[in-house]
Amino acid sequence: MAVDGALAVPGYAERASRLSGAVVWTNTPSAATGRPVLPDGCMDLLWTEGRLLVAGPDTRAYHPGGPPTRWAGVRFYPGTAPTYLGIPAHELRDRRVALADLWPAAEVRRLTGRVDAAADPSTALEEIALDRAGRTADPDPLLRALVAALDAGRSVAATADELGLGARQLHRRSLAAFGYGPKTLARVLRLQRALALARSGVPFAETAARTGFADQAHLARDVRELAGMPLGDLLARG
Repeated sequence: MAVDGALAVPGYAERASRLSGAVVWTNTPSAATGRPVLPDGCMDLLWTEGRLLVAGPDTRAYHPGGPPTRWAGVRFYPGTAPTYLGIPAHELRDRRVALADLWPAAEVRRLTGRVDAAADPSTALEEIALDRAGRTADPDPLLRALVAALDAGRSVAATADELGLGARQLHRRSLAAFGYGPKTLARVLRLQRALALARSGVPFAETAARTGFADQAHLARDVRELAGMPLGDLLARG
């Protein structure tokens, strides 16, 4: 799976989390270098100077507003956050919500204070995610198999057959775990694979061929629809 945060973007840093498959990141964007957050199949637990939030799964580019500020986040492996956070992904699709809307307010106030006071807010946020994961059931391993198959370029129909699921059951599980159906998930994962190749210098036509697009024009349409701008403009932002 492509990891968008591996980019050399000013103010941004990330590392692998102790929570399986998750990524811990920090970001202090500037107004001049800010770039959109692209769909990636994931959900994030967020902290920004006195607030804890959850970023739901995106189906389009998200453009943070307001003045530049410090951020820290835990980006959960696709499909796992609903188990840890206790809410179906589709209820948070294309939304950023206060954690206090999902968990008891008193608990969130205590956790917010802990992160605010920490020397490293990202590590404190990671501890919250690890503690929560330790008190919940493990995410369904079938979901990881689904992500792996789609990210390898298998079709939705072939993946459903491999997993022994009917089309309706696969769609229902995908809505709860990822916030959208398996076809949208496959499209988002394909976009991330293509961006990783293009950012490494692979020509656009070759990128399209290697990541399952019909041609370069198909790649260009998907980037414009999901990222909201042409591929060249997106790469220029980092």
